[in-house]
Amino acid sequence: MTSRTVTLLDVARAAGVSKSTVSDALQGSGRVAEATRDRVRAVARELGYRPNSAARRLRRASTGAVGLYLPQTATRLDYYMNLAFGAVARAQEEGLDVVLLAPAGAASGPVGSRVDGLLLIDPEVGDSAVPGLLDAGVPVVTGERYLGPAAGPSGAVVCDNAASLTALLDHVTGRGARRPAVLAPAGTSAWATALRATAASWGRAHGVEVALRTVPFAATPGEAEEATRALLSADPAVDAVICAPDGSAPGVLRAAAALGREVGGRHGTDGTDGGSGDSSGTGDGGRLGGAPLLVASCVDGTATRSSEPPVTAVDLRPAAYGRACAELLCDILADRAAPDTVRDHAWSLETRASTTPA
Repeated sequence: MTSRTVTLLDVARAAGVSKSTVSDALQGSGRVAEATRDRVRAVARELGYRPNSAARRLRRASTGAVGLYLPQTATRLDYYMNLAFGAVARAQEEGLDVVLLAPAGAASGPVGSRVDGLLLIDPEVGDSAVPGLLDAGVPVVTGERYLGPAAGPSGAVVCDNAASLTALLDHVTGRGARRPAVLAPAGTSAWATALRATAASWGRAHGVEVALRTVPFAATPGEAEEATRALLSADPAVDAVICAPDGSAPGVLRAAAALGREVGGRHGTDGTDGGSGDSSGTGDGGRLGGAPLLVASCVDGTATRSSEPPVTAVDLRPAAYGRACAELLCDILADRAAPDTVRDHAWSLETRASTTPA
């Protein structure tokens, strides 16, 4: 039996309940016992049942809106604001409004009755609101995959985050760095998890020890500065710092300046500063400071472009990403795509003076 031929009646027969009970259980409506609801959903997943969204819209009035759920730290990060604007622009082309769901109240009330679909961006396994949103009874698209258990199929738009960090590590080592460090984000989002895993796996594959330090998911420049100062003071041989959190790069630059580390500069092919003759890795006779430091970021934005020097970064194209997420949700709502469609989103590496030899 294929997913195209499975009907509500098929699910009802397999679950041993009535067709109306199946309908209520899958839509999250009616007075259905939780155990029955769970059994019906499990059977539906096993059989590959897919709801007929056109029929569903005929049964209930469309709200004309979709919900957007962002990480709690989103309000102070340029990346998520640009992403939200892209999502809004695409939804409006489809005649849909976008309702921003506050983290504190996202799981309260019947979300499925207020919106036609949901966009969940960088969902964290530890976010207690996410399971309820995934099980709200409306189509869901996640920006990056949700790594926790999900109640049903959802679409996703994903970036190859392992490839983007690999490109940064390849770039700085290609520019002469021999002891790279990564300020990786904490948390349980797919992005954070992929960056931490990639830093370790890249080091093993290349026989290079990558100094990995975990910082908050949305580390401020001050937090990045503190982490970088501690890193460079404890390990002066570090000659490249890749910072993950959006907007944190200026903190890395401030730490480098405070410790007398020139950013960019000239690296020799052997990983030295290209002329000091010092083998200590500090570049000035063993004293902290003096050795060139390459700086890069996993997220491009205003902070990386306007820094002095401008910082090499991965452009995740957040406005286009938000637009792609909204487009997939619109396609699912209009039956132009299956509910479990996964689409890729492209990124690019923007090389700037922070990794360019003088």
